[in-house]
Amino acid sequence: MKSAKPRNAKRESTSSKSKTDWARLKNGPVSTACRDHPEADIRHIVRGVVRRGLQARPPKAAVSLRVDEDVIQWFKAQGPGYQTRINSVLRAFRDASV
Repeated sequence: MKSAKPRNAKRESTSSKSKTDWARLKNGPVSTACRDHPEADIRHIVRGVVRRGLQARPPKAAVSLRVDEDVIQWFKAQGPGYQTRINSVLRAFRDASV
């Protein structure tokens, strides 16, 4: 049995009014982090969006890796993004070994 509703029909909005505070967004400082998400600093977001040369990154694989506690603590002490830094160190080692 086929549905009477067309497949590509758009759903009607469930809200009648936007709850976005547009004035705060337009007038607020650009570089401040959100109160609920302090790690969401605009510089961090832009760095993730704008990459050097906009080259496609290869897909990543999830792995389980046993690392000495002092090594992982050192990477974590450097701040957010420790897994990305570990990946960069491994990539640099790979590139230097070729």
